[in-house]
Amino acid sequence: MSTETDVKPKSLYDRDYQLWLDNTVAHLKSRNFDAIDLENLIEELESLGRSDKKSLNSYLKRLCEHLLKLSYWETERERCFSGWDREIENFRQEIQEILDDSPSLRSSLRERYSDEYIKGRKLFLKVSKLDAKRVPESPCFSLEQALDDNWLPWRPDSETIA
Repeated sequence: MSTETDVKPKSLYDRDYQLWLDNTVAHLKSRNFDAIDLENLIEELESLGRSDKKSLNSYLKRLCEHLLKLSYWETERERCFSGWDREIENFRQEIQEILDDSPSLRSSLRERYSDEYIKGRKLFLKVSKLDAKRVPESPCFSLEQALDDNWLPWRPDSETIA
């Protein structure tokens, strides 16, 4: 006795994503809206927004981590300044590129700042092995400072931490 199974054939989206994408773009350009795989197109568009938000959060977390390294990791500061400074610049640039493309994400950045600071602090404490009591649980620099290309909490020619 054999049982029948309902095996739904894989859609083009599942078989060949790039071909599905090329076909969808062609259908949109030719205004052939009836041929569009609307369900998967909606899913893809929604994921684009999530992807930008995730990237923004990740860059902000890493930016906070590196600003904390400059602020509190005295034993490594002089030796690692150049690399940390380069990473800080990179994270700032990546954040700015996302905000240039999607200025409305600035509000998301503000909403997530404290949470991403906390995550960056956790990463910093793990790598530095410093006493957690030394590093504030709440942001010790503003979002504006973190994003300001001209601001660092410490520079080699300065003995004070802002």
